[in-house]
Amino acid sequence: MKTVFVVGAGPAGMFAARKVALAGHNAVLFNRDIKPGGLAEYGIYPLKDKMKFGLRKQFAQVLALPNVYYFGNVQIGNGYDLTIADLDAMQPSAVIYTSGAQGAHSLGLPGEHSSGVYAAKDFVYHYNQLPPYSSQDFSTGRRIAIIGIGNVAIDIARWLLQDSPSRATTEEVTIIARRGPLEIKFDKKEIGYVGRHIERAALAAELERIRERCARANQDVSPQTIFATHFPMLNEEDFTSIPPRLSFRFLASPTAVIPGPDGRIAQLEVADNDLVLRPDGSTKPVPNGQKSVLDFDTLIFAIGDKHDEKLGLPMGPDGYATQTDPDHPNDPVFQVWDPAHSSPLTGRFVAGWARRASTGLVGIARHDGEVGAQKVIDYLQSQPEGNALSPDEVLAALRKKGLHPVTKADLALLGVAERQEAEKRHLNYFKYSDNPSMFQAIARARQQADKESKLQPVS
Repeated sequence: MKTVFVVGAGPAGMFAARKVALAGHNAVLFNRDIKPGGLAEYGIYPLKDKMKFGLRKQFAQVLALPNVYYFGNVQIGNGYDLTIADLDAMQPSAVIYTSGAQGAHSLGLPGEHSSGVYAAKDFVYHYNQLPPYSSQDFSTGRRIAIIGIGNVAIDIARWLLQDSPSRATTEEVTIIARRGPLEIKFDKKEIGYVGRHIERAALAAELERIRERCARANQDVSPQTIFATHFPMLNEEDFTSIPPRLSFRFLASPTAVIPGPDGRIAQLEVADNDLVLRPDGSTKPVPNGQKSVLDFDTLIFAIGDKHDEKLGLPMGPDGYATQTDPDHPNDPVFQVWDPAHSSPLTGRFVAGWARRASTGLVGIARHDGEVGAQKVIDYLQSQPEGNALSPDEVLAALRKKGLHPVTKADLALLGVAERQEAEKRHLNYFKYSDNPSMFQAIARARQQADKESKLQPVS
């Protein structure tokens, strides 16, 4: 039996660990957060309970495997709890990094560090109660801009319009896209959650504003076309809009954040774009020299994620470095590549969003983790038995460093505490939103379990 370390316990990591374990090896999971799940737990919209419950059940089945070990509350990277060198010193037979893309893209705008300006991932972590984001300031105002035109942008708009504790103060959420409405990335199911907040006449007026520019790129953006393609609810005879408003501004690229006297964003400068038709039929937004200044007191970037360079893996042009096989350029590559020495890093692999950031949802991440794990399993066949620390020795080493790793046994106790709290509050599910509360809940559940065990009759 060989030992594989898996860094990250989102869908890619959990199902990679499962595949490694079922192949007869030890799978040791290291996770930044106390609880496993990653974006499956802290990225999916809070009210999508059925999906979350199903995933939690699957993750529990993975952790129930006797040769899967879990150490939560341990972050890997330079300046974090453990470095890659620290992991290597434990002599695993292989390491698969599935820690996702923990950085966020920004546009590098003047003024973008003003208060009230947030990355989408951080904002989503906040309302999904992931520590420490859950306790940080992500206050919103009356007029909120979201940069991006995908499902994440719509999820955030839904939260702001319907479910945020501060929704009563929200007047308008505006989604800003540098391309036109035919390049919309969100799907009809997601827009269906917020469609009633769109004013039909206002969207028609926006389409008319950009009609000529889109027509020059052979695009028909008439209300008849766009409503049918992306906003079917607007064609319903009994459609009526409700506040707060959801609006759109197309062919607009933000160029500067303008703060007010209090340091919070007060306005957003945007450049108007023309749509240029490329020879291959795709389009390119090009600034036409016209600019506008729009009043906003909150700005959220929903333009994708990037890899965290502090993890310590070699970086390539698109994230952590991997080398494409020239004979199979379209095949996914999981082994980490060292550009400095033009050679692969032996026994080091990436999967999930750590391989390709912001690619697909849970099912795709699971598949990528499993395929990556199979690459690891194939690699292990040619490797000798190693001298990896046992899971107990890993736990002792972590504690010796002054860390407070959370084990599978701790997770079980936390689950008991959360179920009891949910029953007390008459909720379907409850989760703690800060680490101290989780540790306290684990300690209370352990004391309760010890007390009950002492009361059991001796057979």
